[in-house]
Amino acid sequence: MSLPSFKKILKLAEERKGGPQALAKIVDAHKPLSPRKLAAIPDDRYLSMMTRCVFQAGFNWKVIEHKWAGFEEAFHGFNPKGLAHLPPEKWDAYTSDTRIVRNGTKIHSVLDNAHFVWRTAEEFGSFGARFAPWPASDQIGLMAWLKKEGSRLGGNTGMYFLRFMGKDSFIISADVTARLQASGLEIATIPTSKRDLRQIQDSFDRWHAETGLSYTALSRIAACSIGPNYPPR
Repeated sequence: MSLPSFKKILKLAEERKGGPQALAKIVDAHKPLSPRKLAAIPDDRYLSMMTRCVFQAGFNWKVIEHKWAGFEEAFHGFNPKGLAHLPPEKWDAYTSDTRIVRNGTKIHSVLDNAHFVWRTAEEFGSFGARFAPWPASDQIGLMAWLKKEGSRLGGNTGMYFLRFMGKDSFIISADVTARLQASGLEIATIPTSKRDLRQIQDSFDRWHAETGLSYTALSRIAACSIGPNYPPR
């Protein structure tokens, strides 16, 4: 497969967003963190973000943001080991706790992910020690690990978790998918198969090799180059 030069995609994005400086402002809003900084993030912050992304999925993000202080209080600052040892009756009580969104399935995912984070930290010293050095050139491998070992961390939820933690990563949004299709990739409109994900990873690897830009920046620029031209937020 021969991808078009990313320079063409960059030019399209600049034209649609009002020039290089305007686009740079959009792209710079989500700069990835270095592996060293990711490794230094405490385990409770990883569990907190997992929980936030799980509860945001299919729900109004503003509601979750408004209630987030209550989540932090109710789940004791998201200490993985502490939550993993809460007795069953405490977890049952969360379904009537007004400080959080009372979705039983998602509440149970907090317990499952507490065990996931704690288990990983026990093996590697911290969750970040395992997460931080995972290369962006194997994002699909990292996504598969999160989906398998965690709870409700597949698909878009897992990708938003990567982005919001500061991991260098792409998000396969509708606009990114459209840009990849326009670039010649034969992938589904909602790409989830191993074949489609492999093609997407390879495309970002090639663009990264061509430009030296982060995967986060490449993803943001690709999204800005096509689809509805929303004003910057």
